[in-house]
Amino acid sequence: MPETSHIRGREEVMRTRLFICCGLVVLTLAVFWQAGNCAFTNFDDPVYVTSNSHVLGGVTWEAVRWAFTTTNASNWHPLTWLSHMVDCQLYGLNPRGHHFTSLFFHIANTLLLFFLFTRMTGATWKSAFVAALFAVHPLHVESVAWVAERKDVLSAFFWFLTMFLYAGYVNKPGVARYMPVVLSFAAGLMAKPMLVTLPCVLLLMDYWPLGRVHTRKPRPAPDFGRPGAAAESRGTVSVRLLLLEKIPLFALVAISSIITFYAQRKGGAVSSLESVPFASRIINALVAWTGYIGKMIWPRNLAVFYPLDRDMSAWPAVLAGSALIVVTVLLWRTARRRPYFIVGWLWYIGTLVPVIGLVQVGMQSMADRYTYIPLTGLFIMAAWGMADFAKGWRNRQVILAVLAGVVISASTAATWRQLSYWKNSISLYRHNLSINSGNFHIHNNLGFELAGRGEYDEAIKEYQEALRINPKAEKTHCNLATELASEGKFEEAITHYKQALQIKPDMYEAYYRLAIVYTLQNKLDEAIANFNKALTISPGFPGAHFELGVVLVKQNRVEEAVYHFSEVLRLKPDSAEARHWLRTLK
Repeated sequence: MPETSHIRGREEVMRTRLFICCGLVVLTLAVFWQAGNCAFTNFDDPVYVTSNSHVLGGVTWEAVRWAFTTTNASNWHPLTWLSHMVDCQLYGLNPRGHHFTSLFFHIANTLLLFFLFTRMTGATWKSAFVAALFAVHPLHVESVAWVAERKDVLSAFFWFLTMFLYAGYVNKPGVARYMPVVLSFAAGLMAKPMLVTLPCVLLLMDYWPLGRVHTRKPRPAPDFGRPGAAAESRGTVSVRLLLLEKIPLFALVAISSIITFYAQRKGGAVSSLESVPFASRIINALVAWTGYIGKMIWPRNLAVFYPLDRDMSAWPAVLAGSALIVVTVLLWRTARRRPYFIVGWLWYIGTLVPVIGLVQVGMQSMADRYTYIPLTGLFIMAAWGMADFAKGWRNRQVILAVLAGVVISASTAATWRQLSYWKNSISLYRHNLSINSGNFHIHNNLGFELAGRGEYDEAIKEYQEALRINPKAEKTHCNLATELASEGKFEEAITHYKQALQIKPDMYEAYYRLAIVYTLQNKLDEAIANFNKALTISPGFPGAHFELGVVLVKQNRVEEAVYHFSEVLRLKPDSAEARHWLRTLK
C-alpha cells in the first residue's frame, strides 16, 4: 500500500509538472507571438543577416568554412552564424521565420530552466516561478525580438543544457556523463563567449542546491524532494576536488577568451584606455550592476542603446559600490541558513562580469540583452526568498500564488508593450529618442533608415542632429555626405567626407564615396587617387576595384582597367558587370 501511494504521488507530481510546462509554453507564445510581425532592423541585422552574402546563401560547405574561420562582427561564434544560415535556407529574408526561430529557443530555454531546477531542488512551484519570470520579463525582449541577438537565446540554450547535463553527472559521476557536459559547454562558447562564467556558476550549484561542498559545520541539506535526500545520495566533496573536476571547462574558457579578445581587437570593438579610462569603466560598471536590478524591479524606459557617459560623477558609483558590498556581506553571513540568497546574488554579479564594461566593447553603458542569463540569479532569490519569508503565514500558499500571479501579469503587460516598439527600426529608434534625445548613435541610425525609405530631408535632419551632439561621429559625416551628394550638393558632401577622414584616416568607405563624388564632377584624377587610397586600406573591396576600372576606361588606361575588373571577378565571381566590361575591353 505505501508503495502504491508513492507511485500515485509521483504520478501526480509528473502531471503537475506537465501542466506547468504547457502553461509556460502557452504564456511565452501568447506574449511573444507579435514578434513575428516585426521587421529586420538596420542595427546589426545587416551584419548578421540581411547584407551578409555568406549567410544569405544558406548552408554550403564554403559558408560553413567561413563561419568557423571568420571574426566578422568582432566575434568568433560559428554556431550563431550557422543558425542564421539555416534560417536563410528555410525562410529567405522573411523576418517572421527568423523571429520564430529565436522564439523557439526562448521557449526551449524556459522549459530547460524549469526542468533544471525541479531536477536539482524538487521544488516544482518555485522552479515554475523562476521559469515564468525568465519567459516574460521585459528585459528579455531585446534578446528574443532582435534577430541579430540570436546568439543570446542560442548560447543560453547550451548554458541551461550544460547545467542540466551536469546535474545528471553529479547524481551518477563518470566520464560518460561528464563528456556531454564538456561538449555542450564548448557548443555554447561557439554561440556566444559570454558563457565563460558558467564553470563558476556550476561551482555555485555545487554549494546549493546540489549540496556537494564539504564544510566543517553541517548546514541544512537542499530541498531535493525531501530534507536530506541530496546529501544522503551523494555525500560532499572538497572545494579543491570540485575545482580540479572543472579543469577541462576552465581550459575551454581560456581558449575562448583568447579568441574573443583577438576577434574584438581585430574588429576594433575594444576601446582603448585613452578613449575610455579605466576609472570611467569602474564607475560605469558599478552603476550598471545596480541599474540592472532597478530595471528588473521597475522595467521602464527600456532602450536599445544606452550611451556611455564618460564624464559621470564618481558619487553614484560610490553609493552603488557600497550597496553591493553591504548586500554581499549580509548575504554571505546568512549563507548557511539561506544558501539560495548568496548563490543567486553571486550568479547575478558574476555572470555580468564579461559584459559589465571593464573591457569596454562598443560605446554602450549597459544593454538589456546582457541580462538574459544574469537575471536568473535574482529570480532564484525572489522565488526561494519569498517562500521562506512567508513561512508561518496563514493561507500562505494562496497569498504566494496571488503575489506570483500579480508579478507575472505585470511582467507580461510590460513585455507586450516593449515588443510593440520593435515593429520596425523607425518605431524602435523614436522610442529610444523619447527616452534619451541626446543619443547621436540612434539619430544616425534613424537617419539611415529614413534615407532607405526615400525620406531624404528627414534623414539629413537626423544626421545633422547627430553631428550637433557629437561632431566627431565619422560615420554620420559619411552618411550625411552621401545624402548631400545625392541632392547634387557636391562641395558640401566633399567637406563632410574630408571631416570623416580627419577623424578616422583609415576609413576606406569615405575614400570610396569621395572618389564617387569626384567622378560625378568629372575630376577623374582626384577620383583615381581616392579609389587607390580605399584599396590600399581594403584591397578586397570589389566595389572600389569596379568603379576604378570604369574611371580608368574613361582615361583610356585599358590594361589597368582590365586588372581591376579581373580583381572584381576574383573577389566576386558572379559579377555580371565586371564580366561584361572584360569581354568588351578584350
